[in-house]
Amino acid sequence: MQKLTIGTRGSVLALWQANHIKNLLEERYPKLEVELKIVKTKGDKILDVPLAKIGGKGLFTKELEVLLLEGDIDLAVHSLKDVPVEFTQGLGLAAITKREDVRDSFLSFKYKNLGDLPKGAKVGTTSLRRVMQINALRGDLDCQSLRGNVQTRLQRLENEEFDAIILAQAGVNRLELKGIPYITPLDFMVPAMGQAALGIECKKDSNYVELLSFLNDKNAVFETHCERAFVRVLNGGCQVPIGINARYNEGSLEVRAILGLPDGSEIIKENLESEVSSIKDCEYIGKTLAESFLNQGAREILQKAQDWKF
Repeated sequence: MQKLTIGTRGSVLALWQANHIKNLLEERYPKLEVELKIVKTKGDKILDVPLAKIGGKGLFTKELEVLLLEGDIDLAVHSLKDVPVEFTQGLGLAAITKREDVRDSFLSFKYKNLGDLPKGAKVGTTSLRRVMQINALRGDLDCQSLRGNVQTRLQRLENEEFDAIILAQAGVNRLELKGIPYITPLDFMVPAMGQAALGIECKKDSNYVELLSFLNDKNAVFETHCERAFVRVLNGGCQVPIGINARYNEGSLEVRAILGLPDGSEIIKENLESEVSSIKDCEYIGKTLAESFLNQGAREILQKAQDWKF
């Protein structure tokens, strides 16, 4: 019997994601034995410092990539939004899965939505991207860093350390979170690149690359290649105030992007729609949009954002 080892982080959400891929593989290949290997990453170990301050790239992937290169695991399952746009030599994405709901979500025990929050209310989030967009809408709120897994964040919300927190709706749906009176998707907020998709990483020369190809979703592949190309040109990562979301539908790609300072005082924002027929087309749109942002001062804004205290 052929055996395959999946590397994963140990949080409840990461394990859901890894088990989801495990189940799909076992269903597709009944003779394949799949096991999980849990790995603690730098982002999991350092919980008392905002993510943006401990290095924004590879915080949740580097240790898994070392195991891939050493042959201790055969593939790694990541939230695609955590995967840096540049890969360690010899590694790459074998598959990008169908996306869950791409939106961010507002969660609170007391308030229905952002508009209902009183002045000075504490909002917890790990993301400068979210902070930027909240401050642009409600500069009177107090956005504070909130680290830890989903259960830790929910416990702090229940303990009234925060009036509301912001999570990815995909995680809310996958974990089927219950017991929170108000869970409201935020349509106005531009998500992070790759949000709601899973990225399956392995060695480029792995025998499993072809075996994993059935996990690819065309819409997700087109959309996320555009998003990652946009971020690559801007030399950004998941811990910078950049939002980018593409939606593919019947040959058309709709893209919205935002970049700015965390306090919302300087923001660049654009939407566009274009016909596409290939991954190359999608990447070209992402690059072109990023160049437009650079022409409007994006690099200078990102430089200022690096020194932001949060």
